[in-house]
Amino acid sequence: MPVKEKKEPTKLAIDDHLLDFAGIEGRYTTSFNGTKPLESRGLSAAEATKRLEENGLNMLTPPKKKSPIALYLECMGFFNTLLFVCGIAEFIVYGEHFYIRVYIGVILTIVANINASIEFFQLLASEKALAGFLNMIPASSQVIRDGQMITIPASELVVGDVVSIRMGAKVPADVYIIQSSDLKVDNSSLTGESEPQERTVQNSMQNPLEATNLAFFSTLAVEGEAFGVVVRTGDGTVLGQIAGLTQGEHKAPSPMSIEMGNFIAALATISITVAIIFFGISFHKTNDVGFALNFAIGILVAFVPQGLPATITMLLTIAAKRMSAKNVLVKELRGVETLGAITLLATDKTGTLTRNQMTATNFWCGEKLYSAYPTNLPVEEIAFDFEGCGIKEILHISAMCSRARFNETGLPIDKRTITGDATESGLLRFAGQKLIDIDQLGDKYAKVFEIPFNSENKWHLAIHEKPHTDGDLTLSMKGAPERVLRVCSHILIDNKIIELTERHSEEFLEAYEYMAGKGHRVIAFAQLLLPASEYPKSTVFTKDPKNFPTTGLCFVGLASLEDPPKHGVREAIGHCRQAGIKIMMVTGDHPLTAEAIGRKINLMLTDTKELRAKKSGMPIEKIPESDISAIVIHGEKIDSLTDADWDLIFSKDEIIFARTSPKNKLQIVKRAQALGHIVGVTGDGVNDSPALKKADLGIAMNLSGSDVSKEAASMILLDDNFASTVNGIREGRLIFANLKKSIQYLLSHVLPELLPFLLWAIVPLPAMINSQQLLVVDLGFELFAALSYAWEPAESERIMYLQPRRPVTVESSERFVKRHSEITEDYGMDPESEEFHSRSFTQKINDGFKLLLKPNFWKRKFSKTDGETLVDSNLMRYAYLEVGIIEFFGCAIAFFVLLHREFNITPWDARNMMTLDANAFTKKGSPYTTLGGRYLSVDDQVQALAQGNSVFYFCVMIQQCFNLFASKCKLGLPFGRYMFANKKTFFSVAAGALFGAFIVYTPGVQTVFLTAWISPIYWLIGIGFVNTKISLNNNIAPDNTVEPSPKQAWIDQYLSKTEIPAISLNTVPIPHLDWTQDITTCTHPRVWRIPYDDGPSAFTPAVLDALEKANVKATFFITGSRLTFDNVLPETLIRTFKAGHQIG
Repeated sequence: MPVKEKKEPTKLAIDDHLLDFAGIEGRYTTSFNGTKPLESRGLSAAEATKRLEENGLNMLTPPKKKSPIALYLECMGFFNTLLFVCGIAEFIVYGEHFYIRVYIGVILTIVANINASIEFFQLLASEKALAGFLNMIPASSQVIRDGQMITIPASELVVGDVVSIRMGAKVPADVYIIQSSDLKVDNSSLTGESEPQERTVQNSMQNPLEATNLAFFSTLAVEGEAFGVVVRTGDGTVLGQIAGLTQGEHKAPSPMSIEMGNFIAALATISITVAIIFFGISFHKTNDVGFALNFAIGILVAFVPQGLPATITMLLTIAAKRMSAKNVLVKELRGVETLGAITLLATDKTGTLTRNQMTATNFWCGEKLYSAYPTNLPVEEIAFDFEGCGIKEILHISAMCSRARFNETGLPIDKRTITGDATESGLLRFAGQKLIDIDQLGDKYAKVFEIPFNSENKWHLAIHEKPHTDGDLTLSMKGAPERVLRVCSHILIDNKIIELTERHSEEFLEAYEYMAGKGHRVIAFAQLLLPASEYPKSTVFTKDPKNFPTTGLCFVGLASLEDPPKHGVREAIGHCRQAGIKIMMVTGDHPLTAEAIGRKINLMLTDTKELRAKKSGMPIEKIPESDISAIVIHGEKIDSLTDADWDLIFSKDEIIFARTSPKNKLQIVKRAQALGHIVGVTGDGVNDSPALKKADLGIAMNLSGSDVSKEAASMILLDDNFASTVNGIREGRLIFANLKKSIQYLLSHVLPELLPFLLWAIVPLPAMINSQQLLVVDLGFELFAALSYAWEPAESERIMYLQPRRPVTVESSERFVKRHSEITEDYGMDPESEEFHSRSFTQKINDGFKLLLKPNFWKRKFSKTDGETLVDSNLMRYAYLEVGIIEFFGCAIAFFVLLHREFNITPWDARNMMTLDANAFTKKGSPYTTLGGRYLSVDDQVQALAQGNSVFYFCVMIQQCFNLFASKCKLGLPFGRYMFANKKTFFSVAAGALFGAFIVYTPGVQTVFLTAWISPIYWLIGIGFVNTKISLNNNIAPDNTVEPSPKQAWIDQYLSKTEIPAISLNTVPIPHLDWTQDITTCTHPRVWRIPYDDGPSAFTPAVLDALEKANVKATFFITGSRLTFDNVLPETLIRTFKAGHQIG
């Protein structure tokens, strides 16, 4: 269905909010039941199809994009524009060798356009790819048609549809509310109101934007639920009428973009300055403007890495495509580069680390602990008893005080699908398995009032027409155990309501900790039998003013639900820790539940202070803080934490925040960033969205994630697999590494091309390379050779064994806080809001000059940065002082060897000739007799320089071809299989060699580039310097390799008790292993199944020594992931197996 063309905007007369139900039904020809929306008829499928064809899709017309011409001009950029201007200048300046200047002008303008075209087409391809990715996550909406609730794409909604709006979803169109359960929407994008606005069926406002019975397209449902009728769609919505609201806000550049921009700006400043100086020197020596201009242009081009912008675009685009193939959607290309720099990853639990598939496991009521399933009962539990005290009440509350519902009624309970969140779905499914009349409960006990669960109350309340001996209405509540118990004054024991005592509270706490300690989510249930004398059946309950009780309830019991961890989470956590990234859990669950899950997924391995005190029997105050590396923080304590407390928390290796609110999660992210952390946040719920938006990189889940979380995030995991985050981090690091290699390669040619010009002006010596040849190197071969790094794979898996490029330590945090404080003061920033104070233009200029006079400003500019930067001293040393000098000497020696062998010209002769006549080696020169007695005519000199230039040019090309491989490897020498992983490198080298030969040996081309035929024997001189260059390669290897402990690396990543099933061999029983304890000897040979990932290889000497000391005899069976062994020390075995070694 095509989107209809956008009409000229006209102001609509919006008066739907002033109509009653009948008026809405009549205007939009629809049918609904305001009292029981689920019984609404809605539109027919045929009518909906007809309206969709007439009015088009429910989509806003996309904002106007830049025209291709405007986008192309933007891609030209500063450097390409500079080349283009220089090219035009070559056409304007007349003089000797005008035809050569025309050639140079043509080359410059063509290359400038080629550079711009590469980036232009890559941007178009990126936009197309990202548009395709975004179409993979279409918004859906629940709508009632023909009396049935169905799910359709939101784009297919039409006027008159009856829709459901749920917490965490975007409002799919402009909707008239017909029934609301505490719905609140975020209208900030329309009205600027920061607080969520309540939506009800009543309205007293005349202004439609202030109407309480209208919910507008694209606003966010942050709380509650509602049903409504669609009254406007697409461009007809209020959002579609307000100019500018669909325009995206300007995005601030990422840290690496700023860093690279600073580098290019500095390089451009230096290159232009040097070019201007040499233009003056050249003009003074030759009095030839054209020659001086060529000379200056050559210097300018030699300085600037012209292929860098295109390389960056291709790097990011290719990485985004690779990540999309691995189910990772990057909403913006700039988000890719942030991934590899993450130092701390804060993750939600439910739906992110766990599967969000809740299954009821235990019930505690009537002071008894029941197991939901009768097999393998622990001694503390008894079998489920339907007649047990409180069981029926819990099942009824689970089914009725709930927003979850079955989508079918004719199927067995196990086969039915459920609409609702995971917790309520798990409770409803279990209740349906035990209650015979589950499908009739809604009609039998009508719901008259409801307050859905929200993060502030942490309970769900409902009132039903459920008769009892003292009245007709029953209030039910379920929610967080501590919150529910707080509003109870009585408890149900032996089917009697008795007063809640301290003993009952202690038993409640014991049962609560037992359930939560197993990593299960625990829900409490309570009810209140409303007396008819105070609450007759005709009572109309309202929130404001509140006319229902929320205290004095009767506590019924507890239920626990298990949410198993997702596959691959343990491995992902291990990989992140190997990469030096700190992982912490931030969840709304109880601390005991969170800690238990944390231990199941190996996020927490060591004892907390409380657990250590309990094990040792020592007072908690006596436990040294330095001995503890794990901590669990309750959300209620966050507001009272001091700066010292935060420093202590983030100094731990294993961190869990439990019972956190959205505000708490935001505080945690801000505190981590204040210490210098680059923070990634993963989550899927509405309560995660503030933290997702504030984080340096927000990562949302696609399948289970709310629209709010997807909107706030920068990256979306399309398969909801937390392990995909590791792929993203690896790609981010690879991008940074390849970009750095590309810059290192591009800068290596600057010195060998610049020094000949410097020596011509200072010594003087003949120009060893001319501007035409220099342009061919920099803008021809080098450009495409540098782009080949875009396809460079990871050098080795050691890329995930390195610290983040800016690791956070105590010392770096102190420096970061100090720098941030100084910047806040110097730049007039509000430390709370992190926004700049309002200043006029003249004030900004005045403050800027004052800033230059402050010593802290210059101290910060020249202070050492923490961690690895894009262009650092190692890279500059390698490119300029090591490789650059080696390449120059290789080319210069080849130049003078050729002059001496072919023309008997020594370096001293060359200097004398240039000293006596500045026009030597040109048509304007004079004959000269060398010290060896050879007479050189003017033509001989011109030919000598042409051959010398040719060999210098060709040696630069050859050495850069080898440098292309040398720059690949930062972790070792450029040998082995890795050299052949990127075939485009070989294409670049082959193209470079052919292109160089074409320039030197093609007769017609020789005239343009002033080259001449040379013997291939002279190539060997440049090649001879390659070995020295390659031997220097290890000097730039990073020294930030992570050395994780065996327990935190190998156990984290590959092993857990649940992955090692009990099996037997030769009738010898094999129990589950507890890998946290050493088993020093085994009396019988045994077989354990262990995850096998890396493939077999040879044992290293260190591993063999360890095995020998432990008296271990091991054999790998290649066809299966099995080991048979005697006398095995588990720690040694784990390390051995992770390495993928084999002896047999």
